[in-house]
Amino acid sequence: MTNPRPSTLPWYRWLNNSYVIRLLETVQDLIVICLCIGLFSFMVLQLREMVLSLLPPLQFQPVTSDILFLLILVELFRLLIIYLQEHRVSIGVAVEVSIVSVLREIIVRGVLETPWVQVLVACVFLLVLGALLIIRVWLPPTFDGIDPEQLISERHRSRLHQQEKPVSSSSTVFTPPRTEVLSDQLRNSQ
Repeated sequence: MTNPRPSTLPWYRWLNNSYVIRLLETVQDLIVICLCIGLFSFMVLQLREMVLSLLPPLQFQPVTSDILFLLILVELFRLLIIYLQEHRVSIGVAVEVSIVSVLREIIVRGVLETPWVQVLVACVFLLVLGALLIIRVWLPPTFDGIDPEQLISERHRSRLHQQEKPVSSSSTVFTPPRTEVLSDQLRNSQ
């Protein structure tokens, strides 16, 4: 008799292996942890520079620049922490970092010394970022607890499971399609 299943997995099935995925996620988490440590060390060095710039003679522009740069580093650190906790990049924090970065550049250079075209472009960019913040607040992240990625993943797993185990016709149970379940859940939540 011949074996219908080969003993080794094809390469595309090997990549979907849960052990490989967990290993890659662990490596990615270690990279983010190294970034956090490096960013924290850089924040300590920047704090030292800021304290040194507070010594007389006091200059307003470098002190303000250092403070704003430190705030940008804090926001980036918070972005990395959110990524470690939730394994996603927070759009709100990324937009906030961008806003503070643009404002820092405008304050450091000075509005009067900056060409009017650059000020206009910065204003339009800030308006777009502000609109992104407002839109992000109005849109729920996952439609009241429904995670679309999880539903797609479950549907894919159930198809693979059904392909491996043929179901007899006498034990067939009607299950509504996932789109109907999703629309029912959305209707119930409203």
